[in-house]
Amino acid sequence: MVLQKFLFTSRKYIVWAIFAIPGIYILVRFLTDAISYGQVILETGNWSVGFLFVVMAITPFRKLFPRVGLSRWLITHRRAIGVTSFGYAAFHTFVYLERKWGYGYILEEAKNADLLVGWIAFAIFLILAVTSNNKSVRVLRRNWQHLHRTVYLAAGLTFAHWILTSIDPRAAYICLAGLCLVECLRFIPRIFGKS
Repeated sequence: MVLQKFLFTSRKYIVWAIFAIPGIYILVRFLTDAISYGQVILETGNWSVGFLFVVMAITPFRKLFPRVGLSRWLITHRRAIGVTSFGYAAFHTFVYLERKWGYGYILEEAKNADLLVGWIAFAIFLILAVTSNNKSVRVLRRNWQHLHRTVYLAAGLTFAHWILTSIDPRAAYICLAGLCLVECLRFIPRIFGKS
């Protein structure tokens, strides 16, 4: 029993370590001036959206392929994937704040739609990240599920932020269309009478 718990916990730490690798790589390159501020903003944003895409695709994937081992792995690590998405969003935000703080641009820029939607999305993701633990599930009970459904609103705002701040938003539109398609796949088992 103790060995089983240790192996499960160890696996969780290994997953966290793997998820952190891109962030560490970005941070090292940024601190050594190998990449610019703009590249850090782009890469952290991309990783955040990538993990968000995965976490939102888990339920449709599980409904379509309930017996596939990957489905079980994704369900087991769903919270870790969601919190990792927030982690990269936080990295993205902190780099922005560090760059803009001394210039007094933050409050002024927050009034613009492109950054306002980003700030609202970040606030929602912060609440979801803070409540992504077993204690919150016990305390909030049914409300926990209702609260975590706001991920759809946060995702919509995230894509709006990406589209509005991007010089070339085609990648954002493609990713958004892909996510919409994936979300539609959750209805296929119901349409064909599968449980």
